[in-house]
Amino acid sequence: MPHISIKMFPGKTEEEKQLIADKIVNDFMELLGYGADPLSVSIEEVPKTEWKNVYDNEIMSKEDKLYKKPGYKL
Repeated sequence: MPHISIKMFPGKTEEEKQLIADKIVNDFMELLGYGADPLSVSIEEVPKTEWKNVYDNEIMSKEDKLYKKPGYKL
């Protein structure tokens, strides 16, 4: 705990995805005082053609829980 789940378009290399995860873990450690061990990060690639499902079901259906809202509408 905590687990951070990221959904994004395909196309980033494994090295880029690892860098994203590393930076998020470092920020959590710095901001919240956690060590690295309890943190986990997953990255799921979602094709552009399927993004509306993510937008509708995981973003806008939980709008009241968003701390950073998207700057676009679908």
